[in-house]
Amino acid sequence: MNQNISPTRDGSTPLASSFERYLQDKGKGRGGEGGNYRRNAARELERFVEWAAGERGDENWVGIVPENVDRDPTFGDLDERVFREYARHLSGDRGLKQNTVQTYYAYVSAWCGWCVNEGYLEAHYAQRASAMAPLPEDDGRKPGDQQAWTPEQRHALTRHVDEQAREAIEAYTTLPDDVDSLDKHRARYAALKAARDRTLVVVLAYTAVRVGELLRDPDDPRRRGVRWEDIQLEDGSMDVYRKKQQWDAASLPDPVISPLQSYRKLLDPPAERWPVFPTLDQRTLAELVHEELADRGEQSETIEERRDEYARDLLLALDEDIRPPSITTDGARSILQRLSETAEIEINHPKHDYLAPHGGRRGMGEVLVRAFGYTVAARYLDNSEEVVRERYSHIEAGELGDVATEALNEVDSLNRK
Repeated sequence: MNQNISPTRDGSTPLASSFERYLQDKGKGRGGEGGNYRRNAARELERFVEWAAGERGDENWVGIVPENVDRDPTFGDLDERVFREYARHLSGDRGLKQNTVQTYYAYVSAWCGWCVNEGYLEAHYAQRASAMAPLPEDDGRKPGDQQAWTPEQRHALTRHVDEQAREAIEAYTTLPDDVDSLDKHRARYAALKAARDRTLVVVLAYTAVRVGELLRDPDDPRRRGVRWEDIQLEDGSMDVYRKKQQWDAASLPDPVISPLQSYRKLLDPPAERWPVFPTLDQRTLAELVHEELADRGEQSETIEERRDEYARDLLLALDEDIRPPSITTDGARSILQRLSETAEIEINHPKHDYLAPHGGRRGMGEVLVRAFGYTVAARYLDNSEEVVRERYSHIEAGELGDVATEALNEVDSLNRK
C-alpha cells in the first residue's frame, strides 16, 4: 500500500465518499456544481458503486465485498480484476453499443485516475490492459452524433415552420379592431409561438451553432441561453458561450436575419436581457409571474385578477417585464420532435425518429465541406480542421472513390485501344 495515503484515505474508505469532491473538481461554474460531464459522471459512478455492492448485474453477482461482511464497497476492495469484471458487465447483454460501453467505462476510469492522484489508490487499475481487455473495439463514432439533416429535410422543415409562422402572424395582424381582448391575446400568443419556433429552426439549420451554446443548460449556470443583447442583426453576428469555455461571435447568414427581425418586432421584448427563445411552459410562467408580482407587493387576489386579464402568462410577463428563462436543450428536442411530426418529414435513422438539433449542425457541416473544403468549414463550425476532417471523412472518401473510378475507367479505355 502507498505510504503517502493519509489516515482518512486508507483501504477502509468507502468508494462513494470520494464522489462529491471528484465531481466538484470536474464540474463547471461556481463550486463545480454544473456541467454535462459532472451530471453524466455522477450517473455512471452511482451505477458503478451499485454494481460493486452487488445491486446490479446478473442474479449470480454478489459484488466485490467479501462474503459474510456487511459494509459498503471500499477502496481496499479494488484491483484490476474488479475493473475487468466491470468492463465485462458493461459489455454484456445490456443492449449498449460498443462506443457507449467505451464512454461509460471512461467515466469510471477517469475517476480511478483521479483517485490515484488524490491518494485513495496506489495504481490506476482501470487503465491496465487486463482490466480493459473485455471492452469492445471503439468504432470511432460518438453516440447520437451521426444524424445530419439532408438538404431535402432542411428545406421541408424550414418551409413548414415558415408557413406556420406566416399564417399565424397574418391571423393576428389582420384581426378587426373590435375583437375581444382575450381573443387578440390568443392570436398574438399563437403568432409568437410560431415565430419563435421558426427562428429556432433556422438558427439551428444555418448557423451550425451547438444547441448547448444557444439555449439554457440547467446544469451549467453560464449557459443561460442567448439573449437579445447578444444579437447584432446589423453585423450579422451572435455572441455565444462556446464549448471551449469562452464567448465568441457566430455568424448569422441571410436565411436567419429576416425571421429574427420579424420575431423581434412581434415579441417587442421590454429589455435586451430577455431570452431570444423564452420558455412557454405554463407552469413555469405561472409560478414566475406570481412570485415576481408578489415580490413587488401585490396581493394574491390582485395577482389572479391580473392573470385573468391575459390569455397567457407570457403576455403579462411581457407587459410587466418579468423575464422568463430560456428553453433548455431538452426543450428544443421536444420542439423539433413536434415539428418533425407535423411537417411529416421522412426520417431514416437508427437513433432518432425526428430531426435532432445536432443534425442541423452536421448538415451545415456537410454543405460547407463540399462547397468550400475543410479549412473554411472548420472556421464556421468552431472546430479544428483535424476534427472536421475526421467527422466528415466520408466526404473525402467518396471523392477519392470518384477519382479511383475515373482512373479505372481511363485505364480500361486505354487497354481497349
